[in-house]
Amino acid sequence: MNLTLILFFGFVALLLLALGWALRKPRNARNLPSDPHDFLSKRVSRGALQRVRRDRRGIALAYLSALRGDFQNLLCMASVIAVLSPEVAAAHEFERLRLTTKFAWQYQMIRWKLMAGFAPLPQLDGLSALVSGLSVRMEVALKELGERAALTAELTSSMNRRGLSAV
Repeated sequence: MNLTLILFFGFVALLLLALGWALRKPRNARNLPSDPHDFLSKRVSRGALQRVRRDRRGIALAYLSALRGDFQNLLCMASVIAVLSPEVAAAHEFERLRLTTKFAWQYQMIRWKLMAGFAPLPQLDGLSALVSGLSVRMEVALKELGERAALTAELTSSMNRRGLSAV
């Protein structure tokens, strides 16, 4: 065998060993508890643990309140888009009512759970996804409305250049 080939395979073997060593679990990480509350409860006083829980609840409630504000702003934007768009049908209005009801229900359930001391993180994530989805839909609707407005302006402009009236 060629010396270059032997050196190449030796280098590859060293890299694989280094990768295996880098991917192993550190010894001290094996002893850590997986739940952060267990970690805190073993290392801080009961009062500090209650303060952490109260602070986390306050942060979650503030986030929930911000989500509600975002949702209300998006609903206002949806109503403006509905006024500006002639193609809005009753189905779109029904969808907006359905989303409002779903948001209000989930919002209150999560809020009550937070006030009771539970941490409904999956539900909070679901509510956030609902608001994000509505935001994306509003962005698409605004883009389509803008494209229609640009097309109308271009059509009107070309008609005026030819001396035609839009009426």
